Amino acid sequence: GSTCIVRAGDKVYASGIETVPAWKPLNNCRWMLFRRSERGWEKIMTDEKNRTREPSPLAVLNKGQIYLSANPTLTAIEEYNGPSRPEFYVFYSDDRNLNYKQVIPKWAGNPPFTEHSYRSLAADSPSNELILFQNIGYTHAEWSFLDKESRWSAQVRLVWPWGSDYEVPEPIRICYPNVMLKNKAVYFCGVSDIIEPRKAWREFKRQLTGNEWDYDFRRLFFTWTDDITRNSFHDWMEIASREETCGWIYPADLYAADDGLVHILWTERAIDERLREKFFPGEMQSHALNYALVKNGKVISRQTLHLVEEGAKNGIPAEARFQILPDRRIVVVYAIRENITAGQAEVKNYVREIVPGSKATQPVLIPLRYPFSSFFTATVRGGSVPSYLLDILGTTGEKNTIRYARVILE
Repeated sequence: GSTCIVRAGDKVYASGIETVPAWKPLNNCRWMLFRRSERGWEKIMTDEKNRTREPSPLAVLNKGQIYLSANPTLTAIEEYNGPSRPEFYVFYSDDRNLNYKQVIPKWAGNPPFTEHSYRSLAADSPSNELILFQNIGYTHAEWSFLDKESRWSAQVRLVWPWGSDYEVPEPIRICYPNVMLKNKAVYFCGVSDIIEPRKAWREFKRQLTGNEWDYDFRRLFFTWTDDITRNSFHDWMEIASREETCGWIYPADLYAADDGLVHILWTERAIDERLREKFFPGEMQSHALNYALVKNGKVISRQTLHLVEEGAKNGIPAEARFQILPDRRIVVVYAIRENITAGQAEVKNYVREIVPGSKATQPVLIPLRYPFSSFFTATVRGGSVPSYLLDILGTTGEKNTIRYARVILE
């Protein structure tokens, strides 16, 4: 959900990750930072000191401050895993010398952070504020809020929903969330990420794969707080579930509009076909790009933007994002995998607008030479301003290649 691309005026910044062969996993990577200006792309910074495991999301604030989130390990190079230290590299976009400062967030107590941060970064550029969430095991996320005075003025924790309906009740760890910060309100939507909670399914999967673990990504949860500095988060809402047929859900995007409506986007697969014959014979497969509208803690409308059912050939949705235009219209940008044979697929990218009444216009093909199968955008959730320029960073069908595209939306 956090982005690795932001726009600051006429410059675009993108973070990357480099695997260093001489370093031992898990912390065998380091971050890189690229900038695109009138001269094209150039690599402007690399972490020359620290090792890490995960990508480094970006945020931009309204005076051109660029925040790069890092999570360097504190372990010795021969160690497999261990503690880490969340931090930021901060510089101004108009600083030609790229003079940066390292900023350490303030936390409640001394949380035991590790290289498995599953962190989420969101920025409210008009308010010049940001928030960072970082997971602690399977129980909760710690968060810290940076206010417009550049003070880490609020820190608590977000406790995961409780899975009381499981065979063995347990916390439901939430990962890969889309997070938005707006006028101190925070909106958080992510997917369950726990070891398979159903014993029979877990044993069946172990026999198939030989692995002692298999993770569940099939329940989509949402929560929010009206003011992160004053109020607790509301009770968790379950937006969607594929629990009964061992399906799959992945959060795509979230946008909190000025009218109080929260727009939520996700992809969904109906079943795990490996389990169908034994556990739910007769169930049909489907893949969908779904959209919901939430107001005051209730889902007030739902729509399937793209659906392919078993046997059909109209393509599988692979990725989707919202693009907010300057007039606050909402456009969905998404990828469809078509003509899937022997592990190969043709990918196409489309846009369509969400119009009043929570309906969507007909899809329009984006005529890209190299369509994106997975991508980030310069989202308002990362502090980029609403724009008719759609900045896309992601993967195509080329091996070991990341591409960028700029699309003008009219």
